[in-house]
Amino acid sequence: MAAMEPLSPTRLPRKKPGRRAGRDRSQTLRRAFQLGFLLLNLWIGVQFYLFVRYSERGGQGLWTSRPPGVEGWLPIAALMNLKVLFATGEVPRSHPAGMFLMMAFLAISWVARQSFCGWLCPVGTVSEYLWRLGRRTFGRNVRLPRWLDVALRGLKYLLLGLFAYAVASMSVPAIRVFLEGPYGVLDDVKMLNFFRFLGVTGGLVMALLVVASLFISNFWCRYFCPYGALMGLAALASPLRIRRDTSLCIDCDKCTKACPSLLPVAQLVTIQSAECTGCLACVAACPAAGALAMTAPGRRRVPAWAIAALIAGLFLGICGYARWSGHWRTDLPARVYFELIPRAGEFGHP
Repeated sequence: MAAMEPLSPTRLPRKKPGRRAGRDRSQTLRRAFQLGFLLLNLWIGVQFYLFVRYSERGGQGLWTSRPPGVEGWLPIAALMNLKVLFATGEVPRSHPAGMFLMMAFLAISWVARQSFCGWLCPVGTVSEYLWRLGRRTFGRNVRLPRWLDVALRGLKYLLLGLFAYAVASMSVPAIRVFLEGPYGVLDDVKMLNFFRFLGVTGGLVMALLVVASLFISNFWCRYFCPYGALMGLAALASPLRIRRDTSLCIDCDKCTKACPSLLPVAQLVTIQSAECTGCLACVAACPAAGALAMTAPGRRRVPAWAIAALIAGLFLGICGYARWSGHWRTDLPARVYFELIPRAGEFGHP
């Protein structure tokens, strides 16, 4: 009987990849977070509108208090207050909730890969559903040429730099005068009034953003959002990474196609980009068991439920501390709002 010839390396049979056991539920969990935070912001918006209308009428009509959560939509004021906190060690009196919300979102993005944008941000949620609607309606989304995509992505960092420079150039006394003056007190009201009394130019810009978002994945978030740029920079120091195990990968490229940030996941071993929002869409799309996962140092896998727990814990913990310590509400008497809100249009940017 002839001896068997050993197989050469080129003739070794390829290991059959394992298929994932069970259904991936990360996207169901993420969408539940997105929907919950979107509804929370809608409720805050309705409450704030009723508060403004009550104040405009001088205390007539349906009463509601001013919701501190509206300050989450004032990132410039939050940056100013962060500077005051770091410079003096004192929590500012005006718009403190916005500062604590920004701290929570930065902490979430640092710990869990910019997951504020992918799991919580209501603008990001609307943007995601717009491009999904566009893909479902027109069959696909448009991908800009690389040179144009890179150039446009730089715009959000440019805007962030301009805002950061403006805040850095202000002294602490100047910030306090600004935020505690009529314009600073009413900056949330003026933001609301921009949408209440949207002009032709503003309406055209909003319509253009919506149409562009149908065709281009995360158009606003990808190219123009300075808040997202700040969260992305914080995420660069995150201990979590999407990691691809090349020995288990079957090169199907489904992860790259699923990535809403258009990252070449299938060509990389670890995803370190500031554009990664920790959405886990690439992991959910991967059919090969163990080939792709969110990992912590030491290549320990981090499941979606753990990321959700981190996000919820940081958000509730930091905001709960602000409420417990008495640093959540802007403490102004109702008569100040009754006097200033009806005259909001009189106060221009100083």
